Amino acid sequence: MTSNAAAGATPKERFSPSARIGIGIASGAALGLFAGEKTSALQPVADAYIKLLQMTVLPYVTVSIVWGLGSLDAAQARSLGKRVGLILVVMWALALAAVLLFPVMFPPHQSASFFSTTLLAEREPFDFLNLYIPTNPFHSLANNIVPAVVLFSVVVGVALIGIPDKAVLLGVLGVAGRAVSKATNFVLALTPYGVFAIAAVVAGTLSFDELQRLEVYLISYVAMSLFLALWVLPGLVAALTPIPYRAVLSRGREALLTAFMTTSLFAVLPLITEEAKSLVRDYDRPGADGAAADIIVPASFNFPHSAKLLSLSFVFFAGWFADTRVPLSDYPRLAGTGLLVMFGNVNAAIPFLLDLLRIPADTFRLFVTSAIVNARFGTLLSAAHTLVIAVLGTCAVAGTLTFNVRKLLRFALITSLMTATVLAGTRVVLQIAVNNRYDKDEMLTGMTLMRDWRGAGVLSRGNRQPTIDQGAASAFDRMQDGGVLRVGYFADSLPYAFFNRRGQLVGFDVEMALQLARDLQMDVEFTPVDRTVLKTGLDPQICDLIMSGVAITADRALHVQFSASYVDETVAFIVPDNRLSAFSEWSSVRSMGHLRLGVPRDPYFVQKIREELTDVEVLPIDRMDEMFEPHVPPVDAMVATAERGSAYTLLHPEYSVAVPKPRPFKVPLAYVIAGRDSAIAAMVNTWIELKRKDGTIDELFAYWIMGQDSAPKRPRWSIVRDVLHWAR
Repeated sequence: MTSNAAAGATPKERFSPSARIGIGIASGAALGLFAGEKTSALQPVADAYIKLLQMTVLPYVTVSIVWGLGSLDAAQARSLGKRVGLILVVMWALALAAVLLFPVMFPPHQSASFFSTTLLAEREPFDFLNLYIPTNPFHSLANNIVPAVVLFSVVVGVALIGIPDKAVLLGVLGVAGRAVSKATNFVLALTPYGVFAIAAVVAGTLSFDELQRLEVYLISYVAMSLFLALWVLPGLVAALTPIPYRAVLSRGREALLTAFMTTSLFAVLPLITEEAKSLVRDYDRPGADGAAADIIVPASFNFPHSAKLLSLSFVFFAGWFADTRVPLSDYPRLAGTGLLVMFGNVNAAIPFLLDLLRIPADTFRLFVTSAIVNARFGTLLSAAHTLVIAVLGTCAVAGTLTFNVRKLLRFALITSLMTATVLAGTRVVLQIAVNNRYDKDEMLTGMTLMRDWRGAGVLSRGNRQPTIDQGAASAFDRMQDGGVLRVGYFADSLPYAFFNRRGQLVGFDVEMALQLARDLQMDVEFTPVDRTVLKTGLDPQICDLIMSGVAITADRALHVQFSASYVDETVAFIVPDNRLSAFSEWSSVRSMGHLRLGVPRDPYFVQKIREELTDVEVLPIDRMDEMFEPHVPPVDAMVATAERGSAYTLLHPEYSVAVPKPRPFKVPLAYVIAGRDSAIAAMVNTWIELKRKDGTIDELFAYWIMGQDSAPKRPRWSIVRDVLHWAR
């Protein structure tokens, strides 16, 4: 009988919800390891689940906040607002302080990246009014402006408190809340399948290095949540009330463990209420019954708890993971906006904050993946938060909070020492656990030509000059008669012309030259030239044209003939990493006063810098490599272009590229025509237009300048390919 019953049990009866989610993640991870990158076919399923997860969030936020606040009477609202509200603010401040300390735990790692158009994007000014004050709540709902939706809901809920005949509306809101909750439960029932797809895609497509970096968030979150739940919050009770620290943990142990095992705060709310009342009765003044906890616990359920706020730490991790760190100047914005959006659902808040701070949105899937571990510790912290707010709130309502300076100083000192220990210890553990070897320089120097150019000609690095047929009428005729295109290059033109670690001449313009020779059905010969030709003119006996990332400037145009422009570059600063934000705005650059800048030895660049900055000392630079050599006295920053400067930061990752806003100015690149030969110039101009139209320039720009597919694409290790050898 028992056997039959067990055999007929449904999966829901056989496994708890958390167990089913765990099975889904484990199964998805196993599939990812087995099938590797083939699991990317499940990406639409994963995306659909995330969209379903967010579908009911804003309606639920609106209904639950209005109903939760509106159901209070005036006396309850005043009591909670004045006394319990202050305690809640203190606990929020502690949680947010913990969030802002997360970057300290992340292990240092050198990072640099190829040029990205995000360097040029103008950041939209922070519009406080439109973000927080909803002139049109329906517009805020439709456009997922979470802070405005939350504020609207809070205002309506507070206004509803004083309305005498609110019961009818509260009944409607209650029904609406249950309906939305039922719809949410339907989506949650799909969670095992959704996390299965997400885990399969993550395990199958993320490299092992990236998966290892996800450990950084898991370990740091667990460490901080345990620190808050087991010391900071219980210690705060001991510092402000007669209740001992050990009593808080011992009495709350059952609720905390149950919350940890079930990952359900709602399920332990009655237990938390009774334990809070018991603590107050046994340790507070005689006659205290702790009845206020019956109101405080359910009411506090509508406000963000410490675990919710701790989820904001993922924004810092996502920035660290994607090499788009959150600047220190944005910390206040993250804390203030994060607090408000956490009145709603975390699955809507995190994507909103990622977008607000311009962090890649696809990192959100890592947040969902990390939930299986972090949910348990987050629920433990939320249970501790609810217990503490109930105890402190009850004492505050009864007027029995004590402010003993000695106890408070002792708590602050111990907390500071323990905080330093947690931060330092976690950082050391992560430095040991995570591979931080920098290899972007190897990626750059390992780049090879996109196409197979065998038979197109021989690349030569020597200084031998080709024999010139002096009888030819022009450089164009000589080029046609000889069937050889002679291309000059500068040795320091990364990423337009440079030698990779195999000794091959490669780069954007090298590939353009090879394409031009193929289109003309000619051979090509590369020869090094000196930059002095830009001041003296290019002798046609040296080469036919220079293809090496040459910027067009007015003074150069006096001496050489340029082709039509084929690429625009953006003037930028190259600065040490720690000074990146200081050089990102022209106003902040000017506010620094006197500056010593390394500037290319060209009147155009010098003039542009002097037009923008009045108090500047210019150090002329002949070669890009000189910029990274020690200077006495040292320079504050170096002027280059963002496109080629980004390539050099790959070799010198301690530097970053800053494009000052607003009004970044462009510099066009063109090819230098030998002897001002109009026939060659006309031919090259026509060819450039053809290559712009057929996408060749865009393709080469994406590869050589932006680094797309710059590293050889190696399939992820998988059982099906590397063990069973069923696929290549």
